[in-house]
Amino acid sequence: MASLRFTSNGRLCFSSPLRPPKPLRRFLSLRSPVTKIYALSSNDIRVGTNIEFDGSPWKVLEFLHVKPGKGAAFIRTKVKNYITGNTVEKTFRAGSTLDEANILKESKQYTYKDGDQYVFMDMSTFEEVRLNEKEVGDRKMFLKEGAECSVLFWNGNVIDFELPIHVNLKVSEADAPVSGDATRSGSRPAKLETGAIVNVPPFVEAGEEVVVDTRTGQYVTRA
Repeated sequence: MASLRFTSNGRLCFSSPLRPPKPLRRFLSLRSPVTKIYALSSNDIRVGTNIEFDGSPWKVLEFLHVKPGKGAAFIRTKVKNYITGNTVEKTFRAGSTLDEANILKESKQYTYKDGDQYVFMDMSTFEEVRLNEKEVGDRKMFLKEGAECSVLFWNGNVIDFELPIHVNLKVSEADAPVSGDATRSGSRPAKLETGAIVNVPPFVEAGEEVVVDTRTGQYVTRA
C-alpha cells in the first residue's frame, strides 16, 4: 500500500511496494518562502542585528544611543541592505518598535568555483547554492575549498553568506627575514594560497599554514 513518510533528512517521501521512495521536491519545500516578522525594540539594537524596513532586510553595522539635552532620545545607526549591498544611516526613536528580519542560516561547504560562480553545498542533501563574484566580493581572499560557511536566506532566497571566523591558509610567498630578525618582533607581508596579502611574523616561512581572522584579515597564529 502506498504511503507518505518523512526521511531522516526531513523530506516528505512517497513510497509504495512497487518502487523506492521519491522525495516530493516539486511539491514541498521545508525552507518556507514566507518571512515571519517579529517585534523588536529599538533599544535592543546591537551590531549584527537584522531588521526589516522598506520591504528589505538590513544588517546593523554601527549604532549609537543618543540622549540630547532637549528632545527625545534616539538611536543612530549605519545599516547595510542585504539585497542591494547599499549602506545608509538610519535613525530610530528610542523605545520604538521595529521589525526583526527573519533570516535563516544554513551550514554549507564551499566546494568549488564554476566560472564566475562560487558553489556551496549542503553535505546532507547535496543541494547546491551559487553566489556570483559580486556577491562574494573581497571575501574570496579568505575562501578556501572545503570551508564550512553559513548561507543566509530571507523569503526563501539566498541573500548572503558568512565565512568562518578563523581559516587556515598556506603561505605561498614570503620574503626571507633579514639576518637576525627571525626571533624579533615585527611583521612582513606574505601572500597566501588564495591570493590574500597578510602581515606575518618574521619566523613564518613559505609552505607553512597560518590562521587568519576573516573579520579583520589579520594573522592570528601558526596553524
